Amino acid sequence: MASRGIRPAGIKDVARLAGVSASTVSKALNGNGQLRETTRERIRDAAEQLGFTPDSRGRALASGRSFTVGLITTDSSGRFSIPIMLGAEDALTAGEMGLVLCDTRDDPLREQHYLKSLVSRRVDGIIVTGRRVEPRAPIDVPIPVVYAFSPSTDPSDTSVVVDDHAGAASTVRHLHTVGRKRIAHVTGPESHLSARIRAAATQEAASTTFAGQPLFGEWSERWGRLAVDVLLREHPEVDAITCGSDQIARGVCDRLRELGRSVPGDIAVTGYDNWSVMALASRPPLTTVDMELEELGRRTANLLLDAIAGSPHPGPLRLPTRLIPRESTLGT
Repeated sequence: MASRGIRPAGIKDVARLAGVSASTVSKALNGNGQLRETTRERIRDAAEQLGFTPDSRGRALASGRSFTVGLITTDSSGRFSIPIMLGAEDALTAGEMGLVLCDTRDDPLREQHYLKSLVSRRVDGIIVTGRRVEPRAPIDVPIPVVYAFSPSTDPSDTSVVVDDHAGAASTVRHLHTVGRKRIAHVTGPESHLSARIRAAATQEAASTTFAGQPLFGEWSERWGRLAVDVLLREHPEVDAITCGSDQIARGVCDRLRELGRSVPGDIAVTGYDNWSVMALASRPPLTTVDMELEELGRRTANLLLDAIAGSPHPGPLRLPTRLIPRESTLGT
């Protein structure tokens, strides 16, 4: 006689083990209803113990939701959007949600196409991000939206951003702690808001120890090398250089080494971004500022989940950065 096999666990089995009703199990696993966290946890434990897997199609039909979130980005390189996406996925996976990535390539028509497609697919919400911190025009869709890194120009929209001002100031405090008394700053294009914020914060924090004026240029190693020649010609007394990016800082270190200047013995150097490709490959490895973009992605996704559940948090949220001290200021 053929074996009938083992019947897979159903929602009633989970309810029986957790000591609740089947409807309570449904609410807990779908993220609905006003339930105590202890009850939700007990139900999740029971489901895991029994190996219960909800039917996503049935769950979507029953709830009127797709359990999918769209992520729209203008950051084609993925330099900023990938860590944000990874953090968002951590939070969404915990809520049994899927993520659909859409790269607009800075094309407004492509963005509109993706928005229409996401709405037609009945995604539950949308995360909007980009490669620059300049505020962007809000999108108009009938579902919850949260902006990450690139905030909305509408102050009532939910936007999660990096505290660049505090991040830049933290490098100056660190340099003061290690005894630096003449601090210069080299950064990217003055047309970029992040460059202006970091430069202003550095100059303000350094106060009387600031040398000259901030040097604006490119986000490149080439500019870092050129800036060293300008700085040492005009301010030979400089003993520290803060940079608006790790790329610039790596170029600064290369040029100082070519000139026979020790880093950090003669001149300490700091970067910004904690981009491992640059920060760890630099000679020496860079003291830098980590923008904690994965955490930003997690916070963004959790805020979106709250909005989807009917509890939005309007307005901007500014998250702290983290200073990573390494050999370019501490030595070996």
